[in-house]
Amino acid sequence: MKLFDNTWMEKYKDEWNKDPYLAKTLNKICFSSTIGYGFPDEDKPRSYIIIENGYIIEAGDYSKQQLNWDLRAKENHWKEWIKREVSSTGLGLAYTTGKLKFVEGDYKSMIKNPVMASPFIKSFSAMGRI
Repeated sequence: MKLFDNTWMEKYKDEWNKDPYLAKTLNKICFSSTIGYGFPDEDKPRSYIIIENGYIIEAGDYSKQQLNWDLRAKENHWKEWIKREVSSTGLGLAYTTGKLKFVEGDYKSMIKNPVMASPFIKSFSAMGRI
């Protein structure tokens, strides 16, 4: 299974949706969004998820979906964050040093909102369970 391939994304969807904190917290604020994931040296993201009211309803290979968020990092950085529990400080450092890029979406406004920031950090924990 390769990072961000269809099989990996389906497992991510399952882990996200069964997380006792992640989906339920986002459901409370009726969070819906489309998020792309990929690598900075590529023209488009590798994969995407569609979230409706906190739960991922679709995940797979990116094929021109309109994105609200497009997160990019080198593969070794993704794997590092997935392997260990990442903190808000760690993600902030990754963002400020350019290791984590937001091609779409506003990192600063998201991270300042505790209702959004905490689930964002927890999404990396869901990746770590794959």
